[in-house]
Amino acid sequence: MAKPGAFSVKAKIFTDRQKLSETLSAVRGSRRIVFTNGCFDLLHVGHVRYLQEAREQGDILVVALNTDKSVQVLKGPSRPVQHEMDRAEIMASLSCVDYVTLFGEETPLKLIELLEPDVLVKGGDWAPDKIVGSSFVLSRGGEVKSLAFQPGRSTSSIIEKILGK
Repeated sequence: MAKPGAFSVKAKIFTDRQKLSETLSAVRGSRRIVFTNGCFDLLHVGHVRYLQEAREQGDILVVALNTDKSVQVLKGPSRPVQHEMDRAEIMASLSCVDYVTLFGEETPLKLIELLEPDVLVKGGDWAPDKIVGSSFVLSRGGEVKSLAFQPGRSTSSIIEKILGK
């Protein structure tokens, strides 16, 4: 049984995008909504630093995770290492993350258009004008930011180290 005042990590995970949109609509205008997306297959310090910096850009951080199928398309048949709902639960357990959802499309553009974030962020390896959804967010008066890249911190390098490569 949960302690009084305790939150449920799973309550931060929205598999229904429309419900997440409705939740965000209730605070839109009074709180800055920040959106980011990625695979986040093996959470590492580069991810954590990036997510903390993303959260500092506003009041609510929404993280959209690639589904397992979309990770395979992007990273190859041996990925992801962890199942999408496990990745979602790990992500939702971070205090800097307010909401987590999944997307299986090639890009998160439709999701960005539905959620209407005030700030769109990606890692420093993305130029702001190349970030999917940047035109939409900017057209609404929002901001698009490329945050600090953490060199030498990647899921691929962790996997290579484990495999002895």
